[in-house]
Amino acid sequence: MEVACIPFKKTGYFSSLISDYLDENKKLKPFYNRFPKIEEFKAQMEEKSNTFPQTNRKILEEVLQEQYQGVKASKTTVANISALAQDETFTIVTGHQLNIFTGPLYFLYKIISTINLAKALKKAYPRNNFVPVYWMATEDHDFDEINYFNLHNKKIQWNRDASGAVGTLSTEGLEAVFETFSKEVGHNTHAENLKDLFKKAYLEHNSLSEATRYLANTLFGEYGLVIVDGDNIKLKNLFIPYIKKDILDNLPYKKINETITALETVSSSYNIQVNPREINHFYLKDEIRERLLEKDGDFYVNNTKIQFTKDEILMELDAHPERFSPNVVTRPLYQEVVLPNLCYIGGGGELAYWLELRSSFDAMKVPFPILLLRNSALMLSEKENKKIQNLDLNPADLFLKQNSLINKRIREISNIDIDFSSQREHLRNQFEALYQLAEETDKSFLGAIKAQEVKQINGLNHLEKRLLKAQKIKLKDQVIRLTALQNKLFPNQSLQERSLNFSELYLEMGDGLIPFLIAALNPLKQEFLVLKY
Repeated sequence: MEVACIPFKKTGYFSSLISDYLDENKKLKPFYNRFPKIEEFKAQMEEKSNTFPQTNRKILEEVLQEQYQGVKASKTTVANISALAQDETFTIVTGHQLNIFTGPLYFLYKIISTINLAKALKKAYPRNNFVPVYWMATEDHDFDEINYFNLHNKKIQWNRDASGAVGTLSTEGLEAVFETFSKEVGHNTHAENLKDLFKKAYLEHNSLSEATRYLANTLFGEYGLVIVDGDNIKLKNLFIPYIKKDILDNLPYKKINETITALETVSSSYNIQVNPREINHFYLKDEIRERLLEKDGDFYVNNTKIQFTKDEILMELDAHPERFSPNVVTRPLYQEVVLPNLCYIGGGGELAYWLELRSSFDAMKVPFPILLLRNSALMLSEKENKKIQNLDLNPADLFLKQNSLINKRIREISNIDIDFSSQREHLRNQFEALYQLAEETDKSFLGAIKAQEVKQINGLNHLEKRLLKAQKIKLKDQVIRLTALQNKLFPNQSLQERSLNFSELYLEMGDGLIPFLIAALNPLKQEFLVLKY
């Protein structure tokens, strides 16, 4: 049940760039194609239809049929895969790393936003088909970012050495993680279901990509989710012309740097999310995933002895496109080349770097997708919601920094007025009269009056702080309860969704968790939701 919805900007957890994007700031219009409104998708479909070859559709369907061999896919997913060969079918895409056991809770929010947008588009455009896609980041190599998840304020971690693309990693060693997880979740029905899911995903599949596909398919397959692994020779073959423009012409590097300069001109407060390299591909082979570098016309694989002349690297690319792995700024282009995609759904950080990419897409003559900020939510149990009510809090108050929240609450419940604003205003008015008097008599007194004003204002501020501190001690029970509640809902003073693993909610809600979120999350609403379960 929805308790509240809060504008993203007012939560304090989203950058000025994303806030301006959501406000449709006109200065940002050059950096995206179309805004995520249901009526904008018609033109997006027309643009994609005119540029996406039928041959790419056939190859995509063929690849997915191969990737789903041995996977128990739902009828809806099977139908969606077949539909991708048809011109009237389009995808809605989200992507994510292969975090063990889904990692943070927002993994679910990303996929559910994608599923729900596909449903909304089908309702608005019934003659077309819309397929929700999860793009697995199988080629990433940042193992330390994916090898753990949090449960009951404990970090459950997979400890092993790893190199190369994470998707090919063996699941060997996850038995120890399973044992730790099993002890933590206990033995009720929901816990047994979670243990069974973990066991089948990670202990009965050989690689991390296979395990993640099983996990995502089990959780979301009934909703028609299609899971794509881009680490595929047939898909990479479609991307060869674009890889050449990156390696030989450094086109993304040039265009994205121009965009970064333009973004910084719009606002100095915009934090640049990623910076392009001259070459934005890695060389991927066996357990190697290292940067490609160019020096004096020859090409080198960083931290190895592998090197190529220009002719040799072009021969290597034509013969083995699967060995060329996009980095963070070319992976979006790769997705849009191989998928009939309309919209990318991601978090604030992802959208920030997508907004750097449009000029690169334009130069490559690839339509730039609509960008949609995924759903975000704060999940409250009935008990937690009751505590909020008992403390007479507005749910939006919980998003304040802790010190501000406490001060605000103490001022509200104190039986004395701890706000000295009126006294400060009265003092300033008195000194204004003194300034006027000095102007008319002896201007040399102006400095002395100013010093006295600063001294007395500071004295009032000091008294206000002391009084507030005294009231905090007097009302310490309220402070303790308030602090404990916020710490529970915002672990480490961050959003719940960035820390909590879905299993913590599943232990309480069981199989009702995902249907609850499917019903609650509206991707086009574009507000932060507070939900009671």
